[in-house]
Amino acid sequence: MTLPTPELDDRRFQDIVDEAKRLIPRYCPEWTNHNVSDPGVALIELFAWMSESVLYRINQVPDRLYTKFLDLVGITPFPPAVARTDLIFWLSAALDQEVVVPSGTSVATMPGINQAEVLFSTIEDLVIRPPRLIAAKVTMAGSDEQVIDVWNDLRYEDGTVRCFRSEPPAEGDATYFGFANPLGGSVIRLDIGASIEGIGVDPSDPPLLWEAFVGEAWVPMSVRSDTTGGLNRDGAIVLACPRVMTAITFGGARAYWIRVRLLPTRPNQSGYRASPLISSLRVDTLGGTVVAEHASLASRERLGRSDGSPSQQLRLQHFPVLPLREGESLWVTTTEGAQMWSRVDDFASSGPTDRHYVLDLATGVVSFGPRIRYPDGSIRQHGEIPADGAEIAMESYRYGGGAIGNVGADTLTVLRRSVAYIDRVSNPVASTGGVDAESPANAKLRGPMTLRAGQRAVTAFDFERLTMEASAEVARVRCYPPTLVGDPVRLLVVPRLLGRPEDHKLDDFQLSDPLVETISSYLEPRRMIGTTVDISTPFYQGVTVAALVRAFPGRPVTIVQQRVLDLIYGLLDPFVGGPSQDGWPFDADVNASFLAEQLEAVDGVERVEEVLLFEADLRTGLRKGRGREILQLDAQSLFLSLNHQVVVR
Repeated sequence: MTLPTPELDDRRFQDIVDEAKRLIPRYCPEWTNHNVSDPGVALIELFAWMSESVLYRINQVPDRLYTKFLDLVGITPFPPAVARTDLIFWLSAALDQEVVVPSGTSVATMPGINQAEVLFSTIEDLVIRPPRLIAAKVTMAGSDEQVIDVWNDLRYEDGTVRCFRSEPPAEGDATYFGFANPLGGSVIRLDIGASIEGIGVDPSDPPLLWEAFVGEAWVPMSVRSDTTGGLNRDGAIVLACPRVMTAITFGGARAYWIRVRLLPTRPNQSGYRASPLISSLRVDTLGGTVVAEHASLASRERLGRSDGSPSQQLRLQHFPVLPLREGESLWVTTTEGAQMWSRVDDFASSGPTDRHYVLDLATGVVSFGPRIRYPDGSIRQHGEIPADGAEIAMESYRYGGGAIGNVGADTLTVLRRSVAYIDRVSNPVASTGGVDAESPANAKLRGPMTLRAGQRAVTAFDFERLTMEASAEVARVRCYPPTLVGDPVRLLVVPRLLGRPEDHKLDDFQLSDPLVETISSYLEPRRMIGTTVDISTPFYQGVTVAALVRAFPGRPVTIVQQRVLDLIYGLLDPFVGGPSQDGWPFDADVNASFLAEQLEAVDGVERVEEVLLFEADLRTGLRKGRGREILQLDAQSLFLSLNHQVVVR
């Protein structure tokens, strides 16, 4: 049950007219004609109409006041979320010394016409180290215990290394390269000397996978370029290493390992009938990868001087402010020296000697403790007051965020300051995660739900609500309670994505480590004792719709086809799909008759002649099985569109 909207003044037009007429004998007894035709009564009605308009506006609670009301009960709108992406800093040349790109290095997009640049900053130091190759091993498929040392064959002249030992090369054959120093985040180039021995393989599509060991598993490496034709000729392979690599003892040698592994061939893909041979190998570092966020850094900002009064407030120059990290703190300097003050969410537990302050991230307002009078007459100071004349300064903080930070790949190319030995910078993938600050309308919807359930995760609805509150990057969440005692609560999280539904790929729905950590940290103090939480993504089931429609005579076929495609992609989208347009429901099947009914409403469509549904492999892009009238959605799954086909006659 929601609280009723207050009526500050419930008088209407006729009420005001009647009240004014009742006052006439008191203030103007000589006025005796109160008929509608009297000019004085006409003036009364005019002023009554104007007064009713004013009262109507008074009764409308502005968004600013509504957010203040929510703030009184501890509910504040979410600040904007920051977008993140990987930046590659490319060296001007291969070097034999370390190069450091300091934390806070700024990179921007190229400013356009009537479009300001978007600024990103690195969040940690990037150390680009020259690689030192110290080992090479070869293994055969099905015999992991048999590790062959080929290091001497590789480092001495006239030696050759046979990459895949099985005859013929078999799936799982691999060659390992070990390095003495960690290569986490590095972009390396392997200059390979090879001869055309890998018979049978297509040089443009070899069944190879480069991987790096990260501590618990081997993860794929990004191949930036390969001119060796599948290790078949002299050339270079450029690889981007994962940001974290772990040393392990393998084949008697402890090193940081990467490997090239032979994959099973896909349909219509050629495999190796003979193993390629490597006669020489040189490894150089071309650059390094580091995480950057859509934020700017403000350092040693002076807020002002204290006047010694309670409840005083000061404002930062830039806002919204991103959540403070270690080292980003407030300092109060007096004649006795400088003291670091601690940030708290509120002053409820603060005593008169606690050096606490409250920071509103959305507005950048810094507040100090209030002095409160209690019912028994006592007065208590919550939080120490900075001494009169003390200088207040913020050591550093980051500001920015919002959807504007979701920029495309290869758009962050402008270095705002030069870095020694760095030639250029780029972002290989688009930035994601930027979300604007919460709107007052959404805060109005969230406020009553928060008050109703409190801040405890008990029911499945509580877990879903709190997960949505944890981060603005969460678009949807589904909670599955444990089926057996001791099982975890399963949370299936759909991250927020921008762009058109047809542009969304399977890898875009992967949960980033910072997002998982944010959700876990938010739920940890709110879950019940003994409850464990498993955060993962739904299973995304590929679906392809084939539709045959007939357009009205004279309608452009291409326009009708695009309208039909837009509708299909939108209906099955995890964000805006489904009958309610808030995302296709979990565990809800789709049938051809439902789609046909929706397609018949498209402007320009005369009738729908046929609709078929196909399961699709989201990795290969291939259809599976025959077309069906009904496509069932697996448990804990969502549909993801792939290459819908529409024919318009």
